[in-house]
Amino acid sequence: MIIENSQAAKTVLNESSSRTLLARGGSLMMVEVTFAKGGIGEIHSHDAHEQISYIVKGSFEVKVGEETRILKAGDSFYAGYNIPHGVKALEDSVILDVFNPFREDFLEKQE
Repeated sequence: MIIENSQAAKTVLNESSSRTLLARGGSLMMVEVTFAKGGIGEIHSHDAHEQISYIVKGSFEVKVGEETRILKAGDSFYAGYNIPHGVKALEDSVILDVFNPFREDFLEKQE
């Protein structure tokens, strides 16, 4: 699968964030999430998905399990099954999320 960003499915999540579905195949899915300063990815966990995230641009306050850190462009984190995690954008920021297996719920919510 080859995805050009101009053709990728984009979904507005709320007034401060949007999601772009990038490549997916096999059991993997890659998603770009853009946040305005102050945007929040609420604390949540996945019982059926692992997640690795990479900070592409900006900075976030990131909580994974009991640990909270400030991460900036180039940093990353892993949230395994049932591990609570969430982010708050400290400036306009972009995060790249990779899920295993892919998020069928994201496919259902496309615009």
